[in-house]
Amino acid sequence: MNALKVIIYFSIFKYPLTLEEVFSFSSEKNIEDIKNQLQDLINNNIVFKFGNYYSDVNDASLVQRRLNGNIMAEHIMPKALKRGKLIMSFPFIESVSVSGALSKGYYDDDGDIDFFIITKPKYLWLARTLLILFKKLFLFNSKKYFCVNYFISSDHLKIAEQNKFTATELITLIPIYGKTVFNVFVAQNKWALDFYPNRTINIQLLSESFKKPIWSRSLEFLFTNKLGYKLNLYLKKLTLKKWKSKFKHLRKKEFEIALKSTNDVSKHHPQDFQTKVIGKLNERYDDKNKAYNLNLTMENA
Repeated sequence: MNALKVIIYFSIFKYPLTLEEVFSFSSEKNIEDIKNQLQDLINNNIVFKFGNYYSDVNDASLVQRRLNGNIMAEHIMPKALKRGKLIMSFPFIESVSVSGALSKGYYDDDGDIDFFIITKPKYLWLARTLLILFKKLFLFNSKKYFCVNYFISSDHLKIAEQNKFTATELITLIPIYGKTVFNVFVAQNKWALDFYPNRTINIQLLSESFKKPIWSRSLEFLFTNKLGYKLNLYLKKLTLKKWKSKFKHLRKKEFEIALKSTNDVSKHHPQDFQTKVIGKLNERYDDKNKAYNLNLTMENA
């Protein structure tokens, strides 16, 4: 049922897949095995085929939705690359990648351009604050094309939450800048290959060389000291206090996942998308198991 689990995961996002995509997100060694699985699923009305696309929902309009989103993603990517270059120009930023739906080739009018950012050690919260201030002052606090919601520092690159959701987000990243540090990040997160042994990260746009502007280098020089590190810790404390007040409805465990705030990680996912996706995925598994007498194993959050 490898193929079905892949299809169900992307079905949560209303995203039908091609045969090649189902294989690439599976752990099967042979695409013919996936092809045979899909045919069995179709024969049993568990999966439906529309042209070259497969879905566990009998709705052909999902294919057109996907194709429209693919076209919009192509059109918006140049803007994402420009914003990525802008982010990389800021002090203490070592690597920038496109993440979220756009990294999977989809974008629509309700979407944002999400970025995954790696910072220099000890200055994550200072780097983050400078980017947030820029967004507030110059982008009128709009996150649509500037959603900087996930930061890690380059001395703690291993992702703690290791599940299907985080593996999918990691393996579909589109890195833009910071080749050396990004390669180390990938090496320290090989656990994601246990979920997706057939996938490789798209590094076609990844650039090593980037010369920061003089204002950025000057700020790094000015704050690379004990005073700068103390300011970094103060900004972390200030941000965490604000989040705890604003998102007090979240339980402690939910807060620690959705708004993780350590010296080396900053996540701002107040919708707790990770937990919700894994929850929906297991619900869908359970529904399929009951409806078709299957044995799909549940995912760990």
